[in-house]
Amino acid sequence: MCVISEEAIGQFEALMEQVDEALKTTFKNIHQGCTRDTYLRFLTAREGNVANAHKMLVDSLTWRVENEIDDILAKPIIPTELYRAIRDSQLIGMSGYTKEGLPIFSFGAGLSTYDKASVHYYVQSHIQINEYRDRVVLPAASKKYGKHISKSLKVLDMTGLKLSALNQIKLLTIISSIDDLNYPEKVVAYYIVNSPYIFSACWKVVKPLLQERTRKKVQVLSGCGQDDLLKIMDYSSLPHFCRREGSGSSRYSGSSNENCYSLDHPFHQQLYDYIKQQALLRRPVRPVKQGSVHVDFPDAVTEGTEFVQTLASEFQKFGKQNGLAQSLDDLNINDHRA
Repeated sequence: MCVISEEAIGQFEALMEQVDEALKTTFKNIHQGCTRDTYLRFLTAREGNVANAHKMLVDSLTWRVENEIDDILAKPIIPTELYRAIRDSQLIGMSGYTKEGLPIFSFGAGLSTYDKASVHYYVQSHIQINEYRDRVVLPAASKKYGKHISKSLKVLDMTGLKLSALNQIKLLTIISSIDDLNYPEKVVAYYIVNSPYIFSACWKVVKPLLQERTRKKVQVLSGCGQDDLLKIMDYSSLPHFCRREGSGSSRYSGSSNENCYSLDHPFHQQLYDYIKQQALLRRPVRPVKQGSVHVDFPDAVTEGTEFVQTLASEFQKFGKQNGLAQSLDDLNINDHRA
């Protein structure tokens, strides 16, 4: 892992003083009063190369301006029934905080179907969660725990993972590239739980292809991971699918307000209420328009996109070896709802 020098940070800061006002304005929504942390994240993502890190950040700021990302938390997905359907098919949520104060985000990789709306709605929802995390959750965590908190932790639930997950390869690649290019180094660790054999077999091949700093962040835990996760978080902060051995999210029978993926969970209720309130503040007279936000999709190859595509390739090989062969063409990976 590269060590970022004070000289590099100083050079980066000097370069950023030269960008235009529009980029400086959106930069404030990124750094939230802590520019040093942002410089460190982008420098780390570019192995300490100041010129490359500067280009990456300027490109990200330009993307934000061109796609009005600063306003995305004032653009609710309506009607509520549509947003509920998205929450039920794009399984993301926040269950609590670690003992160190890091927000805990969960992702139902195996059971997310992404089949209730267009790709643009799912991308919009993903970016809104990123922005809400950075602008609301992390500042609140910093205040609550009395220290600067700028990163989170992710628990990836592989319950129900099948070869049909390849159907979502295009969308997952888009989301991975958006995160890699615009929200780098925001996660300190990834914990993978409820892994079926198909994932474990493919992971052995994919793991060595990751950069060392990313590889060190990923831990594949036994079963639902409860014993390991309780070392860093209280039981009340455990994601619902980790609360008892063998209790994958597909078999969870608790109430919907305990299921961190559900719209009825406090996190999603607070997020959705916040977005609707921001919309009213921005547009107190005109009604909120229906329709998704169309964001430009990056076409650059990133570590995340390479990981997703390599994992997909290994899934295919696994399927062929086990008589379950399906090609990416057969899976119609480009057939997303308009």
